[in-house]
Amino acid sequence: MMDWTTRHGRFFLRQFSPRILLYTEMIAIGALIHGDRGRFLAHHRDERPLAVQLGGSDPRDLGHCAAWCDAAGFREINLNVGCPSEKVRSGRFGACLMAEPRRVADCVRAMAANTDLPVTVKSRIGIDHCDDYDFLKAFVDTVAAAGCRTFIVHARKAWLHGLSPRQNREIPPLRYAYVHRLKREFPELEIVVNGGIRDLDSALDHLQRVDGVMIGREAFQNPAMLLRADELVFGGPRALTRGDVLRAYRRYATRRLAEGVPLRRLVLPLLGLFRGLPGARAFRRHLAEHGHRPGASIEVLDEALRNVDEPPALAPVAP
Repeated sequence: MMDWTTRHGRFFLRQFSPRILLYTEMIAIGALIHGDRGRFLAHHRDERPLAVQLGGSDPRDLGHCAAWCDAAGFREINLNVGCPSEKVRSGRFGACLMAEPRRVADCVRAMAANTDLPVTVKSRIGIDHCDDYDFLKAFVDTVAAAGCRTFIVHARKAWLHGLSPRQNREIPPLRYAYVHRLKREFPELEIVVNGGIRDLDSALDHLQRVDGVMIGREAFQNPAMLLRADELVFGGPRALTRGDVLRAYRRYATRRLAEGVPLRRLVLPLLGLFRGLPGARAFRRHLAEHGHRPGASIEVLDEALRNVDEPPALAPVAP
């Protein structure tokens, strides 16, 4: 989810519900230890509730990072043990850590010692040829003994060699039964399923078997699927419309433009908003062709909206 769950993407998704838990991009702990920590942990209170996702494998360093994340105001600290990219693997974190459950347990223990926030783990169901249920169960058992109470499980295994990150999201088969079984065998743990969930009906079906559902790229490729999330999942008010979301985000984008944020970064979360509607392709094309130009203004978004049949009314708003 790099370049997607940015501050702008998170603000956009927050408009669909005040209750959904959002996650940052994965932050390599080296960036916090040696880089501009304030920049990497920066977020607006309007994005909350917000979890921070960390990538690393050194317990001592992760302990320091957990304390910094706690002070920054996050709701949860998540350790990524699911990313299969070669770059991440070369740094000895991500999915390759599933082969080292004791190290993951040490990381969780060190993080928990430095924060009162929940420390959670996001994993795959397995890696390479270690892909049977017993492997996953042993991993969860070991890490849970260190104090982790929440596991977010992508229901595909990861091939650490031979597949790209994108292929690892598509080629290994989904085995939701593994995740559902985890919940049955570890009823005291919070089990969240991830991977291949493209609509709220599927999410609601999973929620009969597990405690939560994580939706990744589909939330940006087809964000309108979330319009009824607050109503159907949380028992909130009536469903939103695309216009409701867009009006709120337009006000946000206008403020960020005044602060010097380029329009191209601000419109990225909007590209899938009209998926399936007449004019959606022309809307995306207009933003792609004009949004990157130096000095591009909010009018580029307004012009793009004219391509969509019956676009939502956008009353003039103050910056």
